[in-house]
Amino acid sequence: MKIRRGGVQTARGFLFELTGGRLCLDFANTVDNRPTAHPKELLGSYADLLSWSVQAGALQPADARRLAPLGGRRAPEADRVLRRAREIREAIFGVFSDLEGGRRTRDQALAVLEGALPRALSRQRLVPAKNRFEWGWTREEDALDAMLWPVIKSTAELLTSEELERVRECAADECAWLFIDGSRNGTRRWCDMTVCGNRNKARRFYERTNPSGGPRKVST
Repeated sequence: MKIRRGGVQTARGFLFELTGGRLCLDFANTVDNRPTAHPKELLGSYADLLSWSVQAGALQPADARRLAPLGGRRAPEADRVLRRAREIREAIFGVFSDLEGGRRTRDQALAVLEGALPRALSRQRLVPAKNRFEWGWTREEDALDAMLWPVIKSTAELLTSEELERVRECAADECAWLFIDGSRNGTRRWCDMTVCGNRNKARRFYERTNPSGGPRKVST
């Protein structure tokens, strides 16, 4: 089955599915098979974090090329950034998942996001664009966590926007990825119809045609 990747092709190719519709949701979706007993960590290294950042547009390719050797020379700091990135990611997932599910938002998750806001927002600056200005970021060439700033900004913007009510969690048993439901009637259930949607359709078809055999895992 063909899987739609999206975003900017990195030096390592298209490594990540970008189906969230917003930067912060794509970041939350860097864990695969999250609801299962064996979730898959997609950010296994600082290099993976850089690759995701380029593909998703959180970093320019030139910035990632500059940070890659720095991360190698400053490995303990790069490891701390990676751990911090995962902490922020889990907070993002927790907050949006709770809101989508009608649950009380966990205080710890909110505290992580609020704690990350000052550093991220203080790095914003106005940059000239055609006939106007737009928001950009300060150039701190040794900031190994620069990719987290736009992620945090995206999170704050979505949490304070009318689109918040359009955030959904994929209904597939093995997924739980987050996405913006852009459908007209607001009833989209799958992060990607070509992946989870078709997998669910195949499972339902098997269960209808094999009523005594029980469900089976449908691979892609």
